Amino acid sequence: MRPARKPHGRDGAGFGIFLTLRRVVLYGPPLIKPLRGSASRPRDLGTTTNDRVFDRRRGRSLKSWGFGVPGAGRAVGLPVLAVLPLATLCLAGCTSRSIPGREEDSLTSGRIEIVCAPEASRLIERECSVFRALYPTARLDLRVATSREAIRSLFAAESHLAVITRELDVEERAAAVRGGLGLEGYRFARDAVAAVVNPANPIQNVAVEQLRRIYTGEVSRWWELGGRDAPIVPVAQPLESDLGQYFLQAVMGGNPVRARVLTAADDSAVVVRVRSDRDALGWVSLAWANRGTRALAVAGVVGLAYRYPDPEAVYGGSYPLTRFYNLYARTGGPQLANGFITFVTSRDGQALVQRDGLVPTAVPVRFVRRSPMVGTH
Repeated sequence: MRPARKPHGRDGAGFGIFLTLRRVVLYGPPLIKPLRGSASRPRDLGTTTNDRVFDRRRGRSLKSWGFGVPGAGRAVGLPVLAVLPLATLCLAGCTSRSIPGREEDSLTSGRIEIVCAPEASRLIERECSVFRALYPTARLDLRVATSREAIRSLFAAESHLAVITRELDVEERAAAVRGGLGLEGYRFARDAVAAVVNPANPIQNVAVEQLRRIYTGEVSRWWELGGRDAPIVPVAQPLESDLGQYFLQAVMGGNPVRARVLTAADDSAVVVRVRSDRDALGWVSLAWANRGTRALAVAGVVGLAYRYPDPEAVYGGSYPLTRFYNLYARTGGPQLANGFITFVTSRDGQALVQRDGLVPTAVPVRFVRRSPMVGTH
């Protein structure tokens, strides 16, 4: 099998995503298509099947042993969006009807089971639907479970892919090493934890330390942050979720939440609560940061620069509260698992990441800002 032509990198002309104030423009070839002929298992250069690999990022261009990338490197629209209506009509979730006969395992056919964390399930359902519409002989069975259950299932060979919205923890890494498991990890999206307030609240900035003190109960009134003399009404999501665990680690520093908080089931419930209460403060993922609430600029330490959770700050890591979404697979697993990873980390898969309100990480992203001196007519 001849190798696929590699797309241009960050300094080239042909592959990636433009983010502007109004729209996203992808530049590069159209939808990836399988090469003709048989597709052998793609191998990872510089590793063997006995190597233990953790958190390895996909290259900034599409690593593609089994997909060709035709076309010139000119600016194009969003071809993947044209596939979504077809995927919606053809599929119910990610599971198609059984394929009669033997299911051949290749980069674009066969059957795999994916266990996905709830916070990534909507995105992965879309990725599955588009992939299945492109490759009808691929069967992707999606099950939603906690990140811990997704990793446990992968370790036990009960599934082929684990999609989690955090990194492997120390216990999971140790279990993989003890068991001699070869794992391949790919970051495919970046999210942010945004502190949000009611639009009527005059507060604009907050430091991570101040957030911690609010949720420990040490700071309880807005005047202590430069606002009006009114009680702060903290809102919290379930702390056992991935987002809640990240908040405990990155904001609370392992300290328990001791303040009296209002509990909200998810991002949307936080937004409803904060939008209806002028004195409420909550935290949500990036996609929900400005849906009727206002995101605060956050500094990692009092005295450092405050950053808003906009896509550019999240992508570059200057916003202090960010986390990665990860795909994990066992080394030597089905070829279809590698084919799906390749799609998710391709330009078209990353377009779905952006459409879901997250920041792409597997392709180059260029941020274009409109100059205030440029007319709009």
